[in-house]
Amino acid sequence: MAKLIAIVNVVAWSGFWAFGYLALTAEPADNRQITVAAILAALGAGLGLWAWFRLIRVTEHTGYARPANRADRSHLEEEFNGGSV
Repeated sequence: MAKLIAIVNVVAWSGFWAFGYLALTAEPADNRQITVAAILAALGAGLGLWAWFRLIRVTEHTGYARPANRADRSHLEEEFNGGSV
């Protein structure tokens, strides 16, 4: 499954860059081409970000990458319930 997500990631970012370039270099008078290219570039960016975050989650879960630093917030529940620190 991770390989499929990696392929989706590469294809999505490729689409983002390709359609983003088309949107930026289109003739200013051709609003339809700019709009379609910008929408496709945004979809590519969104799908690429989704796939990137899924890959991060998979690599942290499998142990390939170190998990992100997260603060231990267990003491906050004790303080909220009136317990002593």
